[in-house]
Amino acid sequence: MSPGASVLERRLGPLDAAAIIVSNVIGAGILFTPPQVAANVPNAWWFLGAWLAGGALAFAGAMAYAELAALRPRAGGEYVYLNAAYGRLAGFLTGWTSFVAGFSGAMAASAVVLVLYLDRFIPGAADPTPFFSIPLPFVALNVSRRSLVAIAAVFLMAWVHLRGVGPGRVVSNVLATLKVLALLIFIALGFSIGAGSAGNLQQAAGPVAASAWLLALVSVMFTYSGWNAAAYVAEEIRDPGRNVPLALGLGTIAVIAIYFFLNLLYLYVLPVSELAQVKGSVLDVIADRLLGARAGDIMGIVSIISLAASISAMTFAGPRVYYAMARDGLFFQRAARVHPTYRTPATAILAQAGWASALILSGGADALTRYTGFSITLFAGMAVAALFVLRWRDPDAPRPFKAIGYPVAPAIFVLASAAIVVNAIIRDPGPSGAGLIVILAGIPLFLWFGRGGQ
Repeated sequence: MSPGASVLERRLGPLDAAAIIVSNVIGAGILFTPPQVAANVPNAWWFLGAWLAGGALAFAGAMAYAELAALRPRAGGEYVYLNAAYGRLAGFLTGWTSFVAGFSGAMAASAVVLVLYLDRFIPGAADPTPFFSIPLPFVALNVSRRSLVAIAAVFLMAWVHLRGVGPGRVVSNVLATLKVLALLIFIALGFSIGAGSAGNLQQAAGPVAASAWLLALVSVMFTYSGWNAAAYVAEEIRDPGRNVPLALGLGTIAVIAIYFFLNLLYLYVLPVSELAQVKGSVLDVIADRLLGARAGDIMGIVSIISLAASISAMTFAGPRVYYAMARDGLFFQRAARVHPTYRTPATAILAQAGWASALILSGGADALTRYTGFSITLFAGMAVAALFVLRWRDPDAPRPFKAIGYPVAPAIFVLASAAIVVNAIIRDPGPSGAGLIVILAGIPLFLWFGRGGQ
């Protein structure tokens, strides 16, 4: 353990952790990925099937993570499991990818989209015109009103979560509750008073190739990413052997239900061929059809709440990974320090906010998340495979919870993850290759930290 490191406090219950999952998962993805999925899967039933398959895979993964988290109830999620099953390099690479893109990149992208919605109510907030630029060797940092407001959103959440698990829990729970209520009301109004057609569910605009369906699953799984968020904060959950599995189950099932009915509503309003043509937020288009002229303002508020909840959840979960890495000597030692008053990994929280801000200024968040989107599936598949490794290696270790459906369900998850990753590399080699370069770029850093570099 690194000098100055100390332990985190167990103050979270199962509903707190489930709220982190809901907030982390339901964000910008469900606003923008359904048209991408529809373009690859131009058949209404196969389209819905992709979302149900993604949900089933997410639940199978969540149950595997539940066993792993109950077995090793430490902060860090798959960093801990890959480290235990495959060694320190595998653990480091998943943590490195989480820092450079998985959490920080997603936070930056969400913050920028939040500002675009905020511009509806505060005109000019999203003005991208640079006040000035800072030229760097490979990129320029553009300081504009949009970037400053987005950075303010990131650091506001960092400040909340730095000041203790209590304030962070309250903000997370309130935002998650508002998000779920808003989406449920929208779904109910859409089916009850909206102008749509059940006949849209019978539309098939073209054939669906197996490879195209698997490629669509990359987008679906990216949109579901975050179902494992409770595992990152396992060290702060009371009675983790019981409550981590409960949180993972409740949070994942809630997300699956919301995603299914949202996508069903999308098809009720738009045929799958029209859904595939939507540019920007599909939720705005659907709201305009259902609610008329005031839809923009209503959905703007819903989207701001949803994106703020996502930023909050990523601020909660992500720093626990870097804290765990630093505690093991694989990240800067200061990141392992817990604030003496607030009992939070304050340095790790600020480090993530700082890198997210750099991505906002450089405009590189979208590219990084697109390049490394498949890595979420890659590392999740490796983590679930770790379940088999650790059962074989430590058969007698106490397991307060055992994965539902073992060995079939986790095996299907691992095989599906492998198929999705291989298909993504073959069908979309440019972004996938760039993503592999980003991941492998962590190896020199691993060697540096391994030699004691801090």
